[in-house]
This record gives sequence, structure tokens and C-alpha cells, in this order.
Amino acid sequence: MSPSGPHCLVLVADPARAPLDPVLVERIGRRHGGTARWLADDAAPTAAVELVLDPCPARETVAEALAGQALDWALVPAAGRKKRLLVSDMDSTIIDIECIDELADFVGIKAEVAAITRRAMNGELDFAAALTERVALLEGVQEAAIAEICAERLRLNPGARTLVSTMRRAGALTILVSGGFTLFTAFVARLAGFERHHGNRLEIRDGRLTGKVLPPILGAQAKLETLDAAAAGLGLDRKAALALGDGANDRPMLEAAGLAVAWRPHPVLAAAADLVVAHADLTAALFVQGYGAAEFTRS
Repeated sequence: MSPSGPHCLVLVADPARAPLDPVLVERIGRRHGGTARWLADDAAPTAAVELVLDPCPARETVAEALAGQALDWALVPAAGRKKRLLVSDMDSTIIDIECIDELADFVGIKAEVAAITRRAMNGELDFAAALTERVALLEGVQEAAIAEICAERLRLNPGARTLVSTMRRAGALTILVSGGFTLFTAFVARLAGFERHHGNRLEIRDGRLTGKVLPPILGAQAKLETLDAAAAGLGLDRKAALALGDGANDRPMLEAAGLAVAWRPHPVLAAAADLVVAHADLTAALFVQGYGAAEFTRS
């Protein structure tokens, strides 16, 4: 059964690779009786359009019509689209690396640790156990490696700062929550503009990692609890939240949020997302809320 009430079909593409085809937009509009509103043209970093559809077609019907197209899309309720809370993962979501894998590089075991990371993010391993195992392999790494990674290897994913700053300007609370480490989340929160950050704490003695994580370990449940606590503190329902992530430990918070966005996700997370961003940049999470490119804050 199709969802009731007007819905918006949002299409987002990277025009540098595959421009959004106006003929395709027109064809979908005719088929479902929708009116198109362009949110960005090809002069923007991404091209985006929305079609208001009432009645709402089944997702399967839309998926069939868009099969094979190099674009990202979401079918979301027209009401309540702009969210008042953003809770986002960090590694391989807001930033383009897994920080723990980069730390492992300093002791020559990046490939070994990265393999464990991939399995944990795809839900094949218990997150807490996998984190404990990986951190144990980092015993002896100098604390100075963290600053070096932040300065030399860590980069924001395209559109991250615009996403955070635009939602903040619109009045949303923005929170970075990571199964990674606070020494990185503090840096990334400042870089991207998040108001709050949460992560795990590494034990450090005499300027070196001891190979231990200080309890409690922040995993999937803690991410969900962060979303719930922030929503309650603002007097909001979960539906007012946007959750953003890429891996298995993000799934509970994505399933709880009113808008679930998955960035280049592991397969285990893609099925839980309203929007899978596989082609565009992170501003796709703004377009799906109904923001036009002219409303973006690019700081």
C-alpha cells in the first residue's frame, strides 16, 4: 500500500558526472501527475529537483522508473521535511577516512585493522569487541600521530560543512556522534561546525596509546540514545531528526530518525535509509529536506 498524503520525490545528481535529465523529470511528472520544482541547476555543485506527488506512488514503482540512472533519490512526506536535529556519524561519513585505520598505519598494520573495520561496519562483527581488538593492536602508537592524521590525512567529505552550517542557520541542533575517538571528534566538530560531539576515549600514558579504550564504549545503542536524548531535550519527536551514517552501528539511529540518510553506505545500512547518497555530495541531505541551493550557507 502506498503511503498516504502528498509526498516529494527528490532527485539529486552530480552534473560533473551525469547531469540530471529534464526529459526524465518531465516523464516522471507526467506519469504521476507531479509538479517539478528545481532546487538547483547545473551551475550548482549538484543538480536537484523535487516533484510533489499526490497520491504517492509505491517506492517500487519509483525504483523501477529510475533503474539504471546515475542519481540519488528519495520519496519523503511533504509535511515536516526540514529537520530540527542532525545527528551524524564521523568516520567515512563526514570525513573521508577511518581514523583507527590511519592510526594502525603508524605501526604497519593498516590493512589488517582496515579489514576488521570493514567487517564491523557491515555488521559481521560485534562492534564493541571489534573496537577493543583493533585498539589493542595500537599499543605504543605515539599520541602525536593523532595530530598528524588531523593535519595531513583527514578531509571533510564534499558538502559536509555546507550541510552542517545550513541546518544550524535554520535553527537545527547539530551533533557529531562516533564510534571513533574524542581526540578526532573534537577536531572534526570544529572543522565542520557541529555544536556537540561524542566519541570513545583512548587511554594514553606518557604520550603513547596503551591499547585500551576507556569505558563505556560508544556503539550503536549509544548513538541511538544520543539522538533520543537530544530530541527530548529540545521537546521534539524522533521524526524531527535527520540521522546520517554509513555503517551497521549507525542503523538503530537511522531507523529511529524521521529522515535517514546513508552516505556511500555498507550494504547492511542501505536498506534502512530514506536516501542513499551514492552519486551526489552531502548537500543531497539538504535537498531532500526541501532546501534550495540559494538557501545554502557555504562557510
